[in-house]
Amino acid sequence: MSSRSTEYLGPVSDARAVQRLERLARLLDSEFRVPGTRFRFGLDGLVGFIPGIGDAAGLAISSYIVLEAWRLGAPPPILLRMVANLVVDGAVGAVPIAGDLFDMAWKANKRNMNLLLGHVRKRP
Repeated sequence: MSSRSTEYLGPVSDARAVQRLERLARLLDSEFRVPGTRFRFGLDGLVGFIPGIGDAAGLAISSYIVLEAWRLGAPPPILLRMVANLVVDGAVGAVPIAGDLFDMAWKANKRNMNLLLGHVRKRP
């Protein structure tokens, strides 16, 4: 997601919010790269390895993107898809080790940002 992704937005405050959410999604899903590969992962995947609280903490932070999407006026079908992405992320991510690896590949936050960007670009 590039910084140009907000060029179609109306109010400046909305544009800033989307840029902030893009940075958060990148930090959570793709901030780091496995050396020698193209595989990227973020803090959400790493936090998931903490027994007991990791997946819940990641889900709580990821929920902020959905809350902001609601504040930015995303319609219910988009919000439902965003929540579904988090449900899959949380349910499968709760499985030790394999779920955490899935979480690193699923990238629910990037998926949710793509949904949100699709909405804000269509606004008049």
